[in-house]
Amino acid sequence: MAIREIIEVPDPRLKLVSEPVKPEEFNDELKQLADDMLETMYDAPGIGLAAIQVAVPKRLLVIDLQMPDEAADPIEDEDGNEHQPVINDPRVFVNPVITPETDEFSTFQEGCLSLPEVFADVDRPASCTVKYQDLEGAHHEENMTGMWATVIQHEMDHLEGIVFIDHLSRLKRNMMLKKLKKIRAAA
Repeated sequence: MAIREIIEVPDPRLKLVSEPVKPEEFNDELKQLADDMLETMYDAPGIGLAAIQVAVPKRLLVIDLQMPDEAADPIEDEDGNEHQPVINDPRVFVNPVITPETDEFSTFQEGCLSLPEVFADVDRPASCTVKYQDLEGAHHEENMTGMWATVIQHEMDHLEGIVFIDHLSRLKRNMMLKKLKKIRAAA
């Protein structure tokens, strides 16, 4: 596995519509890409990553909500702070297609590894149906709600060349871009 570079706004590749993974591409190279994406996502750290964010315009995304393990004893990080360990449950979605299930919306504060340190509330359908393939090419379908629905929709947007700030008003989007520019200038 390898940590790959995450491309950031305003890189024009983030506006590309990703291509489907073809049947002959379900191979070790695809599995390696998924492994690299997971390692990159965990290192960033994040909870989702689309292949286009590592400059590969393929319809592939990885998600791991990394929920706290409430049954485990707290652990101490290198700064001496205690926190609950997380349960890693990585998921890989190849050629995903989503269908909103409801007219009801949920609002979550979203961030993005391609827009580091920038966050905003985004409204999305509260549930959706996801049809996808796994790394072996098998087809699956499942209903997602809550945070899962939000994250899968956020990552699916990347496959269509959309970043989360595209859902904001022009004023809010420009404020986010100015904030990102200030963060980069200070680094």
